[in-house]
Amino acid sequence: MKNLLLLLLLTITAFSCGEDDNAQPSDNFDRQAMLTHWADNIIIPGYVAFTASTTDLQEAADAFIANPELGTLSALRSAWETAYLDWQKVAMYEIGKAEELLLTNNLNIYPVDVAALDANINSGTYNLELPSTNDQQGFPALDYLLYGLADEAAALVNLYADNENYRLYLRAVANRINTLSQAVLDDWTDRYRDEFIANDGNSATASVDRFVNDYIFFYEKHLRAGKIGIPAGVFSGAPLDNTVEAYYRRDFSKELLLASFDAVQDFFNGKSFDGSSTGPGLAAYLTELNAEKNGLPLAEVINEQFNLTRVQAALLADDFTEQIATDNAVMLATYDQLQINVINLKVDMLQKLNINVDYVDADGD
Repeated sequence: MKNLLLLLLLTITAFSCGEDDNAQPSDNFDRQAMLTHWADNIIIPGYVAFTASTTDLQEAADAFIANPELGTLSALRSAWETAYLDWQKVAMYEIGKAEELLLTNNLNIYPVDVAALDANINSGTYNLELPSTNDQQGFPALDYLLYGLADEAAALVNLYADNENYRLYLRAVANRINTLSQAVLDDWTDRYRDEFIANDGNSATASVDRFVNDYIFFYEKHLRAGKIGIPAGVFSGAPLDNTVEAYYRRDFSKELLLASFDAVQDFFNGKSFDGSSTGPGLAAYLTELNAEKNGLPLAEVINEQFNLTRVQAALLADDFTEQIATDNAVMLATYDQLQINVINLKVDMLQKLNINVDYVDADGD
């Protein structure tokens, strides 16, 4: 009897071990090496470039305020465009000081509340640190201040030359953009880099789990929905062309979308900020795990969908308000292509990486 019980126990143990070995491939991927690559070669260089451009933006604003004329206005507009494009490359990094400061809320909430912004200027009294002023500042506010106040550049120059309140508000918005961006960069270089890399475990509070969630949230909510879905009317049933990014600049929306989209795909592939090298990233992680979808490597499936989406996005007009008015179907088709990778990233990739979603989907998709 004892021999029979022993044989039964050994059989059950062997069967259980066999089940575990076959259920899930072992995860020996070096998360700390990936976090180090993200911090040193992607995130921090991105913030260095962004802060340099916001410093240029602040200086260009000061130059225009000191001497409102066509040349300084042109330089200021150019500095705004450069900084706005550089913002697209770091907007997905809403962790650490950026999360604490709610950087996206302060720098890129659109559409701008024109009535409230005008009231701020007319009263000369405002506090841009209040959450209630998020839609009265940042890049969308400058979009309005540099392109929405007058049809002709000469008229805009005269408006600023004749009205100190406009000059003061312009300075306040530009200064705040630079102050916030500098605070985030300083925190990464002074403190947060080491904390971010050291927190390399596999838990809901670990850096990889949190950061991957932030990355997918950005793709789903700010890129897919904010830049395309909401203006195209996906969630409202009718187009909302006044909600496009860079509404007053008009022909800048597509360039901002593509810059953001490229940054998202580059990050997935672990491409360094300067484009000179590729290091450990999400694609490599999935490859290490032999992750597949429908018999194909999941990393390849995701990249192929990124590429198909880029082909569709190339069909968009530079001016999204024009695109919506003339053929909104192209916007809707772009949204549909973006949506496919929401499933690939949020469902398939997270399952393979054993990461749980830590945010609530609010738009019913």
